[in-house]
Amino acid sequence: MVKNLPYNFMKKKVLLVFTFVSIICSCNFTSKMKNGNNLIHETSPYLLQHAQNPVNWSPWKNKYLEKAISENKLIVVSIGYASCHWCHVMERESFQDSLVAKLMNDKFISIKVDREERPDIDQIYMNAIQLMTGSGGWPLNVITLPNGKPIWGGTYFSKEQWLTALNQISDLYEKEPKKFIEYADRVQQGLNSFNFIEPNKKDLDSISLVNYSNKLLSQMDYKLGGLKGSPKFMMPNNLNFLLRYSVQENNKIAEEVVLKTLKNMAYGGIFDHVDGGFSRYSTDEKWHIPHFEKMLYDNGQLMSIYSKGYKHKKEELFKNVVYKIHDFIKLELKNEAGGFYSSLDADSKVEKNLYVEGEYYTWDINELKDIILENFDLFSEYYNINEYGYWENENKYVLIKNISDKRFMKLHNLSKLRFEEMKSNWINNLKKARKNKIKPSLDYKIITSWNGIMISGYVEAYKAFNDSLFKNEAIQAGEFIYSKLRKKDGGLFHNYVNGKSKINGYLEDYASIIQASLDIYEITLEQIWIERALELTEYVLEKFSDSKSPLLYFTSSDDDDLISRSLEFRDNVIPSSNSIMAKNLFKLYHYFDRKEFYDKSKDMALAVSFEFDDYPSGYSNWFDVLYNFKSNFYEVAILGNEAVEKSNLINLKYLPNKLIVGSNKKNDLPLLKNRFVEGKTLIYVCVNKTCKLPTENTSESITMIKF
Repeated sequence: MVKNLPYNFMKKKVLLVFTFVSIICSCNFTSKMKNGNNLIHETSPYLLQHAQNPVNWSPWKNKYLEKAISENKLIVVSIGYASCHWCHVMERESFQDSLVAKLMNDKFISIKVDREERPDIDQIYMNAIQLMTGSGGWPLNVITLPNGKPIWGGTYFSKEQWLTALNQISDLYEKEPKKFIEYADRVQQGLNSFNFIEPNKKDLDSISLVNYSNKLLSQMDYKLGGLKGSPKFMMPNNLNFLLRYSVQENNKIAEEVVLKTLKNMAYGGIFDHVDGGFSRYSTDEKWHIPHFEKMLYDNGQLMSIYSKGYKHKKEELFKNVVYKIHDFIKLELKNEAGGFYSSLDADSKVEKNLYVEGEYYTWDINELKDIILENFDLFSEYYNINEYGYWENENKYVLIKNISDKRFMKLHNLSKLRFEEMKSNWINNLKKARKNKIKPSLDYKIITSWNGIMISGYVEAYKAFNDSLFKNEAIQAGEFIYSKLRKKDGGLFHNYVNGKSKINGYLEDYASIIQASLDIYEITLEQIWIERALELTEYVLEKFSDSKSPLLYFTSSDDDDLISRSLEFRDNVIPSSNSIMAKNLFKLYHYFDRKEFYDKSKDMALAVSFEFDDYPSGYSNWFDVLYNFKSNFYEVAILGNEAVEKSNLINLKYLPNKLIVGSNKKNDLPLLKNRFVEGKTLIYVCVNKTCKLPTENTSESITMIKF
């Protein structure tokens, strides 16, 4: 029930003191239906999980919202997702309870929302809870007026807390509705402040990336990696920026903390040493005990950063992690049509009404002794089946490393061949044992934006290892998106479940698919990919623009109105859709010489700069965008029969301040026009379309790219 990041920095903007509920009440809260409820015909796995609850849930649709107004009933908006552990707990304790259901059905209109299916609704009510309580998470439970304006809420509640709150609030609303209406208006003012962008008073020269980077570094854990404290989220965009910063500024401190974070995450229990893939976050500082759900977007981003880390340092551990992430994606999240499913649950259903978090991933010592028949002492030392790896609360172990393979082999006088053989046997035995465990459930919906993130991960893996396995995955998934999730008007759908798409795309969908398309272009040099990116970008500028700000709305102008139209611009576990779009616009400017894209990208980055000082870890992808403006950004143009092969060689090197454009024949793209020479493959290294003398030597071209 932990939110990705605290939003305390946002509260500085809000002068309202939200104390209404605590003033008017003394509460302090941090039998199935025969034919199902109104969720029975939905496609979301999360909504279907609640379709047989005795609570008369309805999906977010106008007819149910209008019913609340016509009956003058408060609304319960309950938001979660299929792999959310605490969502399941609250469902079992409260929403399956007949007493709770009777109260909710009598006094409220109850709406269930899949936050992954409707991130626009989730954003609004998460912001409201952040304002009212200072924290947030899932399940997110909000009580609103009949018009949808929030008046109270929080995350997980026990059955007793939930009943008490519902009774007191429904009674108070019947007696003194005016107070609730006044309070809801104050909350609405606070929500509006989330989208307030201060007039830009900065220019590029006044932006000090060194200053912001040092502030971000001051928040990092130099001993264990990641941000200080716990729970520990992986925050790939912070690592991505700091890796670039370390290279471009030759900053060894930044390099050290990035490499240490990547190493310790790969050693930790947050990484599945058996089947591969990363869990959501670590509940402790040493990356040991995870929140066990596995999300597509985490693994896509981590495939990217580990690939970049490998290109920078050629660390074998990083390569192994990338291939293990692929193993997990292929085994668990790959759709036969080419797309990727959303997540695996944290819980296993071990009995009819008994779910155990992490059951699939944890082991007791007797179980392990039966599985690991040879060299158990070495296995126990390697994976810390000891005090270091003990999960005290559960009397079980989560596999975790704390030394390198090289050091382990040296300590035990093991050859590499012998060690690899032994480790392979351990893993194979554990895989076999897992087949007897109850696998967590799959959230089988396909989300456009998350697929874009995964595609970009596969592209980075191909760049790092030149293995066609990764290239084929990226292209297949890209074609899946354009064939199955493209709308007739040229836009995108947000989701795809059992062959159906019904939700209009959000800015995050366009941003990530445009980014993925640009990425695929760099490994194929097939022009259709940047042309598709351009078409989607022009669609975005038409449907998502804000007349009062250079930023883009999260929802399309075609979408139904909500109580607030959000501007998502703060980077979180996933970079904000606006920061991804700013980066896309910058690249498209170079590909198509569209100066208005350059200006738009720069204006977007400067517009959000007012919060850089207060919260640098919430703007790391914006810092990456600004690096493109504040330092030399190279256009590498390659023309000739060997254009793809030479681009692959250049991509093996970690060069964050360049893009590649190329063709094996004459081409009229601005950076390629009039540069083709028959019988040669020439590489032009350019800055702002001013190029050095061409070369046929990839190594020589790489030396021309300065940090």
